[in-house]
Amino acid sequence: MNSFFSFHFIMLGCFMTKTISSFLFFLLSQLFLSTLTAETLPDLQGRTIVAVTENAYYPLNYRDPQTGQGVGWEYDAFNEIAKRLNAKVDWQLSSWDVMIQSVKQGQYDVGMDGITINEERAKQVDFSDPYMTSQQFMLVRADEDRFNNAKEFAANSELLFGAQPGTTNFYVAIYNVLDGDETNPRVVLFENFGPSVQALKTGDVDSVLMDATAAQGYMGENPGQFKIVGGPLGTEQFGFILTPGSDLLEPINLAIKSMQADGTLEKLNKKHFFDGKK
Repeated sequence: MNSFFSFHFIMLGCFMTKTISSFLFFLLSQLFLSTLTAETLPDLQGRTIVAVTENAYYPLNYRDPQTGQGVGWEYDAFNEIAKRLNAKVDWQLSSWDVMIQSVKQGQYDVGMDGITINEERAKQVDFSDPYMTSQQFMLVRADEDRFNNAKEFAANSELLFGAQPGTTNFYVAIYNVLDGDETNPRVVLFENFGPSVQALKTGDVDSVLMDATAAQGYMGENPGQFKIVGGPLGTEQFGFILTPGSDLLEPINLAIKSMQADGTLEKLNKKHFFDGKK
């Protein structure tokens, strides 16, 4: 066999070897995820997990107006996590401004409120693996025609954001859209997230920044009243927060992986963000 054919046979063999190796790695990774069933996940033997949220971040967590009960994507997800780990959940409520500190001090085992994973917060609490990836968008009234993107919004000094202090939405408004001054009067502060959206609806502010999942939820809940303008202003990942050194971290992460593998997380996305179900 001449050198030309020898070279090409060698290259073909290398390509096939890499392809087979990649395929085997994929199969093994899928096999590992598929084995994370209720039978193989850690058994917490009926342990009660004290979980805290705010009930003010639709559709992740909010108060059902008909029943008064806390419902939403995060409720469904964490109840399923507890079920798979043979645990019970004791649901508690807290305002956002003290939630991270309360979990850090061990008042609650785990907290959730669409909490963006970042280095500053990771110095105070442990984060689970991400359970959701989202991006920040500008929610506006459906009849808004004064601006079409963040640059045009920033250029008009009469336009106002509504935001909850200390949240990703607040910091993106300040640093990604405006001038970096955290005391900028163009950001109207609200104690909770819901009232900022209500202020947008009534015309007291002109935009509220929120992740894509929440924006889809509000638009689905209020047909014809809101729309999104401009492109994404940043990508973020949400995680559950836990008391530093918590022995719940690994079991929760394994349960999240199992729910990703069997499609449960995607079903929750469809239920809460597309079907409009409570």
